[in-house]
Amino acid sequence: MRKKIVAGNWKMNKTLEEAKALLSEVVNMVKDEVTGDVTVVLCPPALYLTTSRQYITAGGRVALGAQNCHEKASGAYTGEISAPMLQSIGVEYVILGHSERRQYFGETNAQLADKVNSALENGLTPIFCCGESRELRENGDYIGFVKDQLTDSLFHLSAETFAKVVIAYEPIWAIGTGLTASSAQAQDMHFEIRRHIAGQYGDAIAQDITILYGGSANEKNAAELFAQPDVDGGLIGGASLKSREFTNVVKAVN
Repeated sequence: MRKKIVAGNWKMNKTLEEAKALLSEVVNMVKDEVTGDVTVVLCPPALYLTTSRQYITAGGRVALGAQNCHEKASGAYTGEISAPMLQSIGVEYVILGHSERRQYFGETNAQLADKVNSALENGLTPIFCCGESRELRENGDYIGFVKDQLTDSLFHLSAETFAKVVIAYEPIWAIGTGLTASSAQAQDMHFEIRRHIAGQYGDAIAQDITILYGGSANEKNAAELFAQPDVDGGLIGGASLKSREFTNVVKAVN
């Protein structure tokens, strides 16, 4: 049985007091209302990670995640945060390769391979993002593009280490646009990702890897998306900023 996960990526949102309120609301709602076998990962801005640990009990249903980390363990990288730093404050997951990081900060597949290595070496679970642009979806080999992202950034890992990674498919054309991949489109790509993994690591590992959908998922479409056989949860953006809506998304996991 693959691990079911719903991760909330808060991006660059919320003041400290707003973050505290959202943390408290989500943690309590999940505790009171969620009965399914699903792990919730909250990824607030890095500034609030230490504060967030006060609301999140290690080993519980809710886990703490970061939105990024640097590939180096330490050094003269002003403003950056390393995987050892995240591990030292109890962070368990880290989002890597989000399309916004690729687009705005020029992150490459090779750089992300180094980030994945650093995260895993420090006991963090990478939530590795992959996905295609609208132009590629309409006019190009979008399946091949996503496969290359996986190959270049993940397939250097041993089978044992690769099995610790969570993958998030996020069609770039559906992030923050209000557009959402149909459940069939999401399933088709998740299936292709799983088949690509099987070609490298074998079917047993491919069937055990958690693959999340990200891209304007919300309480209205989550149940249909999560019902697809190869969709194991979601990486949620805007909907994660509202406690009621986010909890409803979590409850939509089968």
